[in-house]
Amino acid sequence: MNHKVAFSFADGKTLFFPVGANEILLDAALRNGIKIPLDCREGVCGTCQGRCESGDYSQDYVDDEALSSLDLQQRKMLSCQTRVKSDATFYFDFDSSLCNAPGPVQVCGTVSAVQVVSASTAILQVRLDAPLDFLPGQYARLAVPGTSRWRSYSFANQPGNQLQFLIRLLPDGVMSNYMRERCQVGDALLMEAPLGAFYLRHVARPVVLVAGGTGLSALLAMLDELVATGCEQPVHLYYGVRGAEDLCEAARIAAYAAHIPGFRYTEVLSDASPEWTGKRGYLTEHFDLAELRDRSADMYVCGPPPMVESIQQWLADQALDGVQLYYEKFTQSNI
Repeated sequence: MNHKVAFSFADGKTLFFPVGANEILLDAALRNGIKIPLDCREGVCGTCQGRCESGDYSQDYVDDEALSSLDLQQRKMLSCQTRVKSDATFYFDFDSSLCNAPGPVQVCGTVSAVQVVSASTAILQVRLDAPLDFLPGQYARLAVPGTSRWRSYSFANQPGNQLQFLIRLLPDGVMSNYMRERCQVGDALLMEAPLGAFYLRHVARPVVLVAGGTGLSALLAMLDELVATGCEQPVHLYYGVRGAEDLCEAARIAAYAAHIPGFRYTEVLSDASPEWTGKRGYLTEHFDLAELRDRSADMYVCGPPPMVESIQQWLADQALDGVQLYYEKFTQSNI
């Protein structure tokens, strides 16, 4: 039986390939044209070192000089000694170009649906002829039909041949104008994917997800994955937008509570109307500090740079060393 393995690199590129039952990971990578740096192939030099981000694996032999006991606790591994026992993801802290690895693929899909879900957000659904592999949290670059421009959007669902993207509708943006004025079911849409080093890691601690605006897209993909694979850890989703009219996917978010024990949801408006009875202000004002201090956690943040930077500063000010932060900053383009 083959397992599907993803290699993710520091330049944000991801490669997928099959690994046979009981096959050495390095051998499978080389067989698929991925030339991971190597030297001794005996578990001694540490040249082929990476980190398992998700999945089960074992190692035949690891010398103490190659990986310490702390390294092993942090799921670091040597490709030349690793055998995977499930589908898995491995991260390597160097660019994919060192492996002579091919870049992300370009695929052509077809617009299958467009739905405006809030005053500022639409869902674009794209159908592909064949399933596309990616890691929940990653993104694609979409060519805007009728222009020479490309725009980047996070996947809002699990891998497959039916893709979703949350698109922010700007007053005058090249993708926004296409969505409002010309987009039709059946349009051909070229994309480049998968991209990005922001994705769901191995879940062994409580998970805190923080979305600003359409940064929710990447976190919805992560939540879908947690539902599909099963999650025994508590999950808290924070969602910040300007006004109530910008909130979206309420029913979908509410449904996660039925599948993820301990799921919590907090929405915060930064510019709420007087009628709003929920939480106001900025996301950091409403983080559950006691929860984060009592337990270590993995925090995934996706949103505009000022939001991400304010959260980084808040974590530093609170000295929450037990919180592991993963983030994706995105900027909107007005042209």
